[in-house]
Amino acid sequence: MDSTIYRADAPGRDLRFQRGTNQSGMRDYNERLVLSLVRQHGALAKKDIARMTGLSAQTISVIMRELEADALLVRGEPIRGKVGQPSIPMSLNPEGAFFLGLKIGRRSADLVLIDFLGTVRGMIRNTYLYPVPKETVAFVKAGIASLRGALQPAQRDRIAGLGIAMPFELWNWADTVAAERHVMDEWRTTDIRAAIAADWPFPIYLQNDATSACGAELVFGQTGNMRNFIYFYVGAFVGGGVVLDGALYTGATGNAGALGSMPVPDASGRPVQLIDIASIAMLERSLIAAGRESALLWTSPDDWGDLGSYLDDWIEQAAAGLAYATVAASAVIDFEAAVIDGWMPQSVRKRLVERVTARIGTFDAEGIALPETREGTVGIHARALGGASLPLSDRFLLGPGAPGIGR
Repeated sequence: MDSTIYRADAPGRDLRFQRGTNQSGMRDYNERLVLSLVRQHGALAKKDIARMTGLSAQTISVIMRELEADALLVRGEPIRGKVGQPSIPMSLNPEGAFFLGLKIGRRSADLVLIDFLGTVRGMIRNTYLYPVPKETVAFVKAGIASLRGALQPAQRDRIAGLGIAMPFELWNWADTVAAERHVMDEWRTTDIRAAIAADWPFPIYLQNDATSACGAELVFGQTGNMRNFIYFYVGAFVGGGVVLDGALYTGATGNAGALGSMPVPDASGRPVQLIDIASIAMLERSLIAAGRESALLWTSPDDWGDLGSYLDDWIEQAAAGLAYATVAASAVIDFEAAVIDGWMPQSVRKRLVERVTARIGTFDAEGIALPETREGTVGIHARALGGASLPLSDRFLLGPGAPGIGR
């Protein structure tokens, strides 16, 4: 699979809202630029945007009037200075657009609805032993109908797309998740985008789940002024993403940042993949072998209860692998930070990041600028929110390199 867009734009939709219909997304460069700056900095006045972009005050006035007319921006209270006309800050209208995000995981699926600010308006979860294509499509169809049903008619017309975040080549994990191979093989011939698009009048997007989680950190997270970072999402299987120059880097095939496949040494020094030691599935395996209950790992990501030494051992092993992967990657790209998030309680994430930091400190890093290790700021729903960020970014935002963006 790739990360290209499958579009299913329906006729008869509001033309001002859907003025941009090509793959580059909505409107022209300048409108995207204004929306990107307001998203990044919060409420901004016309003079602030003119200063950041170098565009004339007249041009900015025209752009912001159009965005306000389209209900994408809203006026704030005037701010009066000592001289001249009052300054009127403009901010994003939460009701300006809505986005759906779908995470298809190896143990559960999440469907989320967010507004233009990224605030979650609704979420539905389905847990299972392993994902089945037909059941997944049925879950999404019913879930979208339910989430749309909670909106007003005018809000439904502003759903700008659905982004799907899922592991590529799911069929390769049949043995690991103890699934029936013939069922998992159905994913080889299932076009999940087309199957979902048949029922809904908005574009559908697809991206690797861990890359999507990285995108959520970039769009919705608290990344400050970071321009380059490596990102790990620790789920049933660990994966990741790469941000370069303030943009998500997916590579020619959409599979850049496939950090789960990175070779690392195991406890005996034997080379294995990071996925084999830093995935939550490894913790589940040890719990099952000891006759302990493991369901909470998937059904209660906010609280795993007391897992005792099993959790301690897993954190040590996972931290060793993540530290090795971070240092190795830093020898190739000068990252500012290594961001770690995952399907786990915040207390566990904090412990994991602390142990990764300590492990990195034991490496001979001569000639390498080691990155800071940070906790992710989006949390357990990063993959679903990353899916929702796909239509938001594609249709309303501007990439790096524009005046004022990420600088």
